[in-house]
Amino acid sequence: MIAVSLYVTVTVPVRLGLDLRGGTQIVLETRSTATTGADRETTDRALEVLRGRIDALGVAEPGLVRSGERRIIVELPGVQDPKQAADVLGRTAQLTFHPVLDTARPGDGTPAPPPGQPGERVLRDESGTRLRLGAAALTGEVVKKATARFDQQGGAGWHVTLDFKGTGGDGWARLTGEAACRPAGAPDRRIAIVLDDKVISSPQVDPAVACGTGIRDGATQITGSFGPEEARELALLVNGGALPVPVETVEQRTVGPTLGAQAITASAWAAAIGTAVTALFIIVVYRIVGVLATVALACYGLVSYAALAALGATLSLPGLAGFVLAIGMAVDANVLVFERAREEYAARRRPSTRSALAAGFRGAFSAIADSNITTLIAALLLFLLASGPVRGFGVTLGIGVLASMFSALVISRVLAEYAVDRPWLRRRPGLTGIAAQGAVRERLARRAPRLMRRPRRWLATAAVVLVLAGSGIAVRGVDLGVEFTGGRLVEYATATAVDPERARAALAAAGHPKAVVQSAGDTGLTVRTGILSDAGTAEVTDVVRELGGRADKVRDELIGPSLGKELRRGALIALAAALGAQLVYLAARFRWVFGTAAVAALAHDVVILTGVFAWLGKPVDGVFVAALLTVIGYSVNDSVVLFDRVRELVRRFPGAPLPDLANRAVLQTLPRTVNTGMGAVFILTALAVLGGSSLTDFALALLIGLVVGTYSSVFTAAPLAVELHRRA
Repeated sequence: MIAVSLYVTVTVPVRLGLDLRGGTQIVLETRSTATTGADRETTDRALEVLRGRIDALGVAEPGLVRSGERRIIVELPGVQDPKQAADVLGRTAQLTFHPVLDTARPGDGTPAPPPGQPGERVLRDESGTRLRLGAAALTGEVVKKATARFDQQGGAGWHVTLDFKGTGGDGWARLTGEAACRPAGAPDRRIAIVLDDKVISSPQVDPAVACGTGIRDGATQITGSFGPEEARELALLVNGGALPVPVETVEQRTVGPTLGAQAITASAWAAAIGTAVTALFIIVVYRIVGVLATVALACYGLVSYAALAALGATLSLPGLAGFVLAIGMAVDANVLVFERAREEYAARRRPSTRSALAAGFRGAFSAIADSNITTLIAALLLFLLASGPVRGFGVTLGIGVLASMFSALVISRVLAEYAVDRPWLRRRPGLTGIAAQGAVRERLARRAPRLMRRPRRWLATAAVVLVLAGSGIAVRGVDLGVEFTGGRLVEYATATAVDPERARAALAAAGHPKAVVQSAGDTGLTVRTGILSDAGTAEVTDVVRELGGRADKVRDELIGPSLGKELRRGALIALAAALGAQLVYLAARFRWVFGTAAVAALAHDVVILTGVFAWLGKPVDGVFVAALLTVIGYSVNDSVVLFDRVRELVRRFPGAPLPDLANRAVLQTLPRTVNTGMGAVFILTALAVLGGSSLTDFALALLIGLVVGTYSSVFTAAPLAVELHRRA
């Protein structure tokens, strides 16, 4: 497995998301028309047209996939001008050729010529003249090729040459031949070329063209006041063909390459430092087996990275954080085994490190399996119900869980059992780390506190904390991010630090009174508004530039209101489904009392974490939901380990009171809880301090959730299980 993983790592690169390599992502949604419905088939046809347009844009390694029945996700690496990309992709590009029947110049008092026969229409040309056009004689389907050219000698400047195919040349000759029969200068001697209900050119047929003969060379030119970009864009649209149905931009994200590079560097440093400190902690606590567990952790990183590359998964920013976070979960499985082995070693009359280690793997297997399965449930729900970067987080989290189980149950076991069987180590059991009891277990053995003697006191304390945190939701309210409400969020890098209050006042004076302004790093600023046009965004940029010396966009997100509502509903469904699915699983694996207590503790953690973020004024967005579901996984891990021990003690002492067994289970598993929590704290602290503005809130949510989840599993889930058992 390691050899294959090493080969894949060297030969197959991992695909980075746009939030790491920079670029623009646009989500388009097809719309029904009076004649054509938007379904899977029309969306597929629209996708092929868009693929041709993207290829003509010359973007390296573009991504284009259908999402659901009516949505198309377009990824344009390196494209930093989302307006131009959205204009090109969103244009219907219906090209038609019409005979001009009549005209009326603006300001001459002549009424607009009304449409007469079916198919006639009235449009304005480039000079503002109103034209009454006959029914379309030709469409863009007869155009073979469109080419943007510059004619310096002829004086035409930039224009677009059209070459017709098949019967298109005959149709063009017939159309121009009919117009040539009209007097020179007459309105009906003109031909109108219309793109998406806009007249882009309406030239007179040259006097040299004979009546009835027309232009028979199978080509024509579209002239006008074109610049080079306009001419190339027009040629691109014509060559790409017309979309079968209109499309609307419902989401748009642009990330500058600088922000992506900083995120990769910061996450790499966080992973390196956090892993090094965690490895040092494990080695100090568990000695030789700790060293081997560190080797297994390195193998875990190799296997999980190779799995990402082999599956072709996209590594996004939350996914990168999930990859780093799963290191802490890999530590948890090793700690479970080693603590169980220590217990087995201390309980035997003639202890053997090898037999104690084997018993530790046997005893910890059910807890490892149950805790990891519940985390896999959360990861699966993220993949099925979430979208975008959060969905990528679910993929990397799921891969990390499977890789951590392989690391702990296979690699660690092979290495540890081989090591403790060496003669020189058998003679020195203290070096293995299994013969030592550890500081936490020794103190608990001396004091033997009765934590579950008064469970209602713990529940009352939990209720007070719940009310204090939950009141933040009622008092301050939940600050839903742009992702859930719809709107626009732009992050700027400025030359000097800008005071958010000053920027807020300046934006209000510029006509944006509801803009939410926050600092981002030392010289960064984020501005969040409702739905804002590109022109409005340019106004905001000008204000920020005046205050900060410069205003370089490092991130630009636009979420439509319908999509925001849909994402918000999906997040709530994912959260409810996670709690429900874990309740069903825990009720099946344990008694209903334990399952109910564990899920109640999870709900307690969710409310507290959301309330703390409300008090702090932090946004609740998709990344927060990913952190919240991860906290649920952490919390349920602790509860599963605790109740797994309670279940074991119930079988061993069937007549003993449950409060006594729960108290003993808490004391026996507390060393594992402390050591696992410390390993995760090192990783998360490194992410919070070194991860940059993009990962700070994510790491902060996980740190808060880790503390709350550890507390709730011992002092909420266990007392609640005791009370439910007493009442039942």
